[in-house]
Amino acid sequence: MTTEIPRTLRVLWGEDAAGRRTQALSLERIVASAIAIADADGIAALSMARLAERLGSAPMSLYRYVSNKDELLIFMTDAAPGPPPELPAADWRAALEAWAHALRGVYFAHPWILQVATGRPPLEPGQLAWLDRGLSCFASTTLNERDRVESVLTVLNYVRGEAQIAAILLRGAAGEGADPIGAQHEYGDLLARFVRPDRFPWLAAASAAGIFDGGGPDSFAWGLSRVLDGIAAVVLSTKH
Repeated sequence: MTTEIPRTLRVLWGEDAAGRRTQALSLERIVASAIAIADADGIAALSMARLAERLGSAPMSLYRYVSNKDELLIFMTDAAPGPPPELPAADWRAALEAWAHALRGVYFAHPWILQVATGRPPLEPGQLAWLDRGLSCFASTTLNERDRVESVLTVLNYVRGEAQIAAILLRGAAGEGADPIGAQHEYGDLLARFVRPDRFPWLAAASAAGIFDGGGPDSFAWGLSRVLDGIAAVVLSTKH
């Protein structure tokens, strides 16, 4: 049985050059412009018509490079993160922590990525480069391949989940240019207004302590540290 390779993968892996013509209008320019629209106004604002207008071309011209918007989104999610970061080689924990912070930076720079799902594990070269770089953190350890993959995916899921919550807070924050701390304050104020001890005693206690007002310790760093503590226990166990 032969697996059919989607056109997006053929293009991204260099097996189909049809979308990479060296003309004024190119796949790279189309994708870069689409990313700029999504970064500025959100993924809902992106349409083939608006993209064509930004590029100064006819909408039908775009379809020589991308078959539809779903295909365009795949190209965008592969290109937007850019190359993975260089990581410290000597310390697996410092390297994985740096990788996590860089990934979080991608989600904050391009929050629309969190809304785009391909329905399958990543196969695009750009995304796989980030996964491979994450796995490189464990080069100096004795972890087996499965534990390395599971560790990186655990960190990835934590980072993505935290960024998803932050993105929701920002979308709900009033005013343009809202920052995560300001959005957290707004959420904390609303929570304090509605949560009462007779109905939600434990949540009310946390709210009264100011846990949700955004002024406390960096919750991302705290949570990431706990995740890394768990991975450290696995790394330590393989040394015996």
